Amino acid sequence: MEKKIIIGVIVSSFLLILVSYFFIKSSSLSSKSNDIKIITYKKEDKEKPKVSYNNNFKDLGIMKVSEERSADFIIKNTGQKNLQLFNISSSCGCTVGKIIIDKKESKEFGMHSLSDYVGEVLPGQQAIVKVIYRPYIMPVYGVVEREVYVTTNDPENERLVFKVKAFVK
Repeated sequence: MEKKIIIGVIVSSFLLILVSYFFIKSSSLSSKSNDIKIITYKKEDKEKPKVSYNNNFKDLGIMKVSEERSADFIIKNTGQKNLQLFNISSSCGCTVGKIIIDKKESKEFGMHSLSDYVGEVLPGQQAIVKVIYRPYIMPVYGVVEREVYVTTNDPENERLVFKVKAFVK
C-alpha cells in the first residue's frame, strides 16, 4: 500500500511539473509576440518618423446627455521610419480614444488606461484617432470640451492632443 502512495506522489509531481512547464512556456511565447519596443529618435536624426495632421479639433454640435458621438482625426507618417503610437489616454472618464491602422481597431483607451499597446504607422501611411464622447457617463450640461492624448516616437511631436467640443442639453 505504501508503495502505491509513493508511486502516486511521484507521478502526480511529475505531471504537475510537466503542466507547469508548458503553461510557463506558452505564456512567455504569447507575451513575446506582443512585445514591440519603442524606438526613439533625436530631432537631429536625418531619418525619423514624422507625424502630420490637418486638424486636432472638432465640434460635435448640440447633443443630448443620452447620446454618444465621435470624431475621426487622420494622422499621417510623412517621415522615413515607422511612427509608433502609444500611451493613449483621455481627459475624462466620459471620453475614450481608439487607434485605427489598416482597418484594425485598437481597444478603447480612457482616462485611467494603462496599456502595452503600440500601433505602428509605416512611412507614407495613415492612421485614424477616433475620439468618442459619452456624456451620460459623467453628465455635464452646457459647453463641454474633452481631449484624447497620444504619445508618439516623433521627436518633434511627442504628444498629440485631439479635442472635441459639444453643447450638452
